[in-house]
Amino acid sequence: MFALPIPKKAALLPVTFLCALLLSGTSCSTGPTEKASAPQQEWQTLFNGKDLNDWIVKIHHHEVGDNYANTFRVQDGLLEVNYDGYQEFENRYGHLFYKAPFSSYHLQFEYRFTEQWLTDAPEYTYRNSGVMFHSQDPRTILKEQDWPISVEFQLLAGSDDGKPRPTGNMCSPGTDVFYEGEKDPRHCISSSSATYPWNEWVKGDLIVYRDSLVTHLINGDTVLQYTRPQIGGEVANNYDPKLKQDGTPLTDGYIALQSEGQGIVFREIRIKNLDK
Repeated sequence: MFALPIPKKAALLPVTFLCALLLSGTSCSTGPTEKASAPQQEWQTLFNGKDLNDWIVKIHHHEVGDNYANTFRVQDGLLEVNYDGYQEFENRYGHLFYKAPFSSYHLQFEYRFTEQWLTDAPEYTYRNSGVMFHSQDPRTILKEQDWPISVEFQLLAGSDDGKPRPTGNMCSPGTDVFYEGEKDPRHCISSSSATYPWNEWVKGDLIVYRDSLVTHLINGDTVLQYTRPQIGGEVANNYDPKLKQDGTPLTDGYIALQSEGQGIVFREIRIKNLDK
C-alpha cells in the first residue's frame, strides 16, 4: 500500500507491559527470546517450499482462484511474486491467502525484493509490498474489489534517493487501528525500523492478540505497536457493503502476501498459535 512520511517517533512500550495491561495476564511474545525457548514442534509451516496447494489467489479484475499469468509461483524453494507474464499491470493488485484464518498468533517470515517492477504500476508501489492479516475471507472478495478489508504489515526498501524508508509499517485498507491510545486517522503509520537495501533478506515477525495488541518486529527489534484493529476507514473499494460494518472488532482473519507490481520473494513462513 501507500508509503507515507515518517511520523514523530514514539516510545514503544514493552510488549509484556502492554499485554498485561490489555489482556489481564495472557502470555505475550517478546520476539527473539520467545523463539529461542519455544519448542520447534509448536511452529506450523505455512509455505512448504514446494507448491501453493494450501493457498488461495485473488487478483483484482479476476475471480478467486485465477492466478493470472502465474503471478504467484514457487521457484528454487522460494515463494515468488513474478510479473514476467504481464504485458501491463492494469491495477491487478493481488493477494495470496493462506487457506485458514487465525486469531492470536506469532507469524514469522523472511522477504527480499527483486529488480522487477512494472513501470505502469503506481509510483508508490516501487519496492513496496506487504503481508495482510485479519483479512476477510478471500472467497468473499468481489471480482472488482482492489484490496481486501484487512490490516497490512507493509514492506518497503530503500529507493536510492537517500531518504529514510522504514519497513514493517502499518497500513489499513478498510480498517482502523488505535495508536498511542487513540484511533488514528492515517492510512499508514510508519515504524521505527532502519531502511534496508532492496536485495537484502529481512526478517519480519508479527504478533497478534485477537483485537487487542499488535506488534511488528524487524530483524528481531520491535518497531511498531498498536491496538484495537477494527473494520473502518477507506482505501478498499468495490467490496460487498454487507461485509464492511465499521467499528466491528477484528478478532481473527486470513493472512495474505501482496502483489502490487513489484517483484518480491518470501521464505521461512511459519506461525505459532497463541490462543489458549
